[in-house]
Amino acid sequence: MLKGIHPLLGPDLLHAMRTMGHGDDIVIADANFPAGLLGPKVIRADGVDAVSMAEAILSHMPLDTFVPQAAWRMEVVGDPAAVPKICVTFQALVHRLAGDFTVHAVERFAFYEMARKAACIVATTEFRLYGNLVLKKGVLHPHEVFRA
Repeated sequence: MLKGIHPLLGPDLLHAMRTMGHGDDIVIADANFPAGLLGPKVIRADGVDAVSMAEAILSHMPLDTFVPQAAWRMEVVGDPAAVPKICVTFQALVHRLAGDFTVHAVERFAFYEMARKAACIVATTEFRLYGNLVLKKGVLHPHEVFRA
């Protein structure tokens, strides 16, 4: 264990987050997501739900303020206006930990295309449908960097 590091962030995920640069995307995927078929490195988070994983990641990773959108969810197939409860929770979490960002809905296959370009996919065992989230990494400002 390390001081100040969220306990859900294992060594593979910490490495992936640390090597990501400004503008890189990370996918938090539910149990039904085709993580292994899309191309990016898959980091397993078995036994962890997507909301807990999003909280762990957002506790350490800033979102990108240089682009109009930095967070996305998969829209409901056949009902694009629907907002599943888990997505309402994602929005509240993003707002609380990252700031005034909107989690934008993206059509299912467009979401898969975004995931194909991500730095990595974190495969959770989230069983709530549409428990998928893409987050774009931002920059750390000098006052946010650890100083001993």
